[in-house]
Amino acid sequence: MTNLELQRHANEVRKGIVSAVHSAKAGHPGGSLSAADIFTFLYFEEMNIDPKNPKMENRDRFVLSKGHTAPGLYSTLANRGYFPVEDLLTLRKLGSYLQGHPDMKHIPGVDMSSGSLGQGISAAVGMALGGKMDNKDYRVYTLLGDGEIQEGQVWEAAMFAGHRKLDNLVVIVDNNGLQIDGKIEDVCSPYPIDKKFEAFNFHVINIDAHNFDEIRAAFKEARETKGQPTAIIVKSIKGKGVSFMENNAGWHGKAPNDEEYEQAMKDLNAIDETLKKAGEN
Repeated sequence: MTNLELQRHANEVRKGIVSAVHSAKAGHPGGSLSAADIFTFLYFEEMNIDPKNPKMENRDRFVLSKGHTAPGLYSTLANRGYFPVEDLLTLRKLGSYLQGHPDMKHIPGVDMSSGSLGQGISAAVGMALGGKMDNKDYRVYTLLGDGEIQEGQVWEAAMFAGHRKLDNLVVIVDNNGLQIDGKIEDVCSPYPIDKKFEAFNFHVINIDAHNFDEIRAAFKEARETKGQPTAIIVKSIKGKGVSFMENNAGWHGKAPNDEEYEQAMKDLNAIDETLKKAGEN
């Protein structure tokens, strides 16, 4: 898939995020938008998956450790064909299967229920170990928030993964620099993130979260790395794509009102036009 195609898919994912959170009048747009390009690359290019057969035995697994950014995962799954895009507008509504956090029992394509911060990576490590023990060749991916890695269980899981040389595991850290209380460096700095993972025997790659050339190269490097799990630290922009949400901690967990929704969609539609022109040249 070309970078332009990926950019178009990512922009549709962002539209779905904004529409879902606006419809729900609740949710977490900031971190969903910052991870939209990573979600898109994983589900449209990187992972061995089949939307028509979500429980395919040898599929690659994904665990959304920062489960509150479920709108990003849901929008990606919908745009990839796991369920209708229209269902995104039922987010958090009574009776909807699209809850505030991912639910593996009710949502096609969700491999692990998550939401309690710091715990998803442990589940992913267990999946990766299980794959090794069963001699399976599937890979396991997990997305963590940079604020989330202030949780101690993250590092216990990382120590175990490095010790067991789980080279079928890729840990992605969405480093947008902001959490609900402000800058991560002010709340409880996890820096240097890369050196910490290196200390636990991870192969570490630092990239721009919004550059598909860098994203593609990083995941290729991860597949080629043997004897070590890989950590990809992605430097991102919280609220990416929506002008008034970008780099604004206030949009960590807040829904846009009608006026803000219109402005957000105007921003994203403008990106569509830019991409359309790029495709014509």
